[in-house]
Amino acid sequence: MAYSIALIPGDGIGPEVCAAAREILHASGVEFEWREYPAGVAAFEACGDPLPGETLEAVRGSDATLKGPTATAKGVGFRSVNVALRQKLELYANFRPARSLPGIKTRYENVDLIVVRENTEGLYSGLEHIVVPGVVESLRVITEKASRRIARFAFETAKRQGRKRVTCVHKANILKLSDGLFLATCQEVAAEFPEIAFDDCIVDAAAMKLVMNPQNFDVLVMENLFGDILSDLTSGLVGGLGVTPSANVGEKIAVFEAVHGTAPDIAGKGLANPTALILSGVLMLRFLGEKAAADAVEAAVRGVLAEGKTITGDLGGNATTQEYTAAVIARLG
Repeated sequence: MAYSIALIPGDGIGPEVCAAAREILHASGVEFEWREYPAGVAAFEACGDPLPGETLEAVRGSDATLKGPTATAKGVGFRSVNVALRQKLELYANFRPARSLPGIKTRYENVDLIVVRENTEGLYSGLEHIVVPGVVESLRVITEKASRRIARFAFETAKRQGRKRVTCVHKANILKLSDGLFLATCQEVAAEFPEIAFDDCIVDAAAMKLVMNPQNFDVLVMENLFGDILSDLTSGLVGGLGVTPSANVGEKIAVFEAVHGTAPDIAGKGLANPTALILSGVLMLRFLGEKAAADAVEAAVRGVLAEGKTITGDLGGNATTQEYTAAVIARLG
């Protein structure tokens, strides 16, 4: 039977990178039944809602969802589609691997780590209000339930992938109650996984250590805002958001997305780099239990990047989106 996949093309280059990822996933030999649904600026302009109810229901009812980038106004305008999806569907875990890619020149080699980010609470939730004119209050709520859930996800991920260590990233030296609770809960969960080493690191020190010796980290688990910041940092270690995948996972629902921008300046020109969404599709294949296909697609992408002959402009080449896609498919044989 074909997997039922909700496809959210998004804005800007979203439809182009989604089309490329869809074509490559089809070439993997796995059968999919794709259904497209709107979200983002295009949806807002069409029906006044950046995340229509039909889209939410489609995500709930599908085997998985593949999502392109969606635009969000800064400071004003509608709320982030990504935040709304995570909160309304209880996609409590954000999973962001950062692995060095052949042919992608960066300051680092042999980076292979995972950021696990709590997705539903903390300062990033946007619980804020105006106290009096000129004074705004934001609430940072941390609960034991959510902390335990994300800690267990991090350790189960480490165990499943043969990882050796989980690091809790926090600011418990200053935020003694909220981050103190997060750290203590991670320590309790760590005791359930004696085969996996556990340590912790204050967030500012973690940022410094990541840019000095990222190879020293394996799996990192943290609250929402810290995860938002450090997951972009770790993506930068291996080439940027254009080449790194992402997954948002709940109890039974998962959304796989490119977290880079919509790049409206090149939208519709056939110049977009679809690598991030293709590799997010690889995560989706693994989620669906299609390990062989996932390994094949990932190997094909890495092969094209290593060869360096058919790569997009942001990577130093001159290939179009379609030429790059065709090169990956050719390697799938």
